[in-house]
Amino acid sequence: MNITLSHAASTRVRSFVWQHVLLLLSLYLMTLGVVLCIRSALGSSVISSLPYVLSLAGAEGLAPALTVGGYTIAMNFALVLCQILVLRRRFEYVQLFQLVVGFVFGWLIDLNAAILAPLECTTLPLQIAAQLAGCTVMGIGIAFEVRCGSVTMPGEGISIAVSRVTGRPFAKVKICIDTLLVVLAVAASFAFFGRWLGSVIGVGTVFAMVYVGMVVKFTGSRIGWFDSVLHYVPGFRRYIFGLARFVRK
Repeated sequence: MNITLSHAASTRVRSFVWQHVLLLLSLYLMTLGVVLCIRSALGSSVISSLPYVLSLAGAEGLAPALTVGGYTIAMNFALVLCQILVLRRRFEYVQLFQLVVGFVFGWLIDLNAAILAPLECTTLPLQIAAQLAGCTVMGIGIAFEVRCGSVTMPGEGISIAVSRVTGRPFAKVKICIDTLLVVLAVAASFAFFGRWLGSVIGVGTVFAMVYVGMVVKFTGSRIGWFDSVLHYVPGFRRYIFGLARFVRK
């Protein structure tokens, strides 16, 4: 009986770890898309528009000198706090794991920013290609992140919270939250620089608001195979024993 329980617990642990390894890969794709959009200079994605403006202000000594990833982490923490204030007693403590996901998301943005630092989009075709690639990769990453079924990103979490409290459809609330983030980014650009930063909030941002959702919908309907990957339980002992037999041969 104890052996059976121990095996079941071990299986749950491995399933949990595997689920979050796949989540990490999904977050990496999402942040790769975010950075590609930033590098295009046609307009960042919605989730990075405000952090990007604040990071530019920090570089000029007008705000704390944090990276885009650093400000993204701070924004994600603020979004989780907003969820607590909105839901109050209905807030589920497991959703605090969003803080971890939000931190990893911001850290991966900075990682991909360092990796793609040599990328220079000096012509319009290259800018368009980077923006299109970024939005496509981001949409694919979001589709896989949703499929992982773990704790949501803080950006989606606040939309779910407001939807629960107001009774409004999630899709409409999500559009309102995204629009608010863009408006705050525009307001910050005027507050710090006295002008609209087209390279941060530009045509690419509007394109991302529409196109990313299309990619998520298209990809989500075609990754049924991912469920079998997600529910796979890695048998680490089998791999070790198999490797030992191979070495002995």
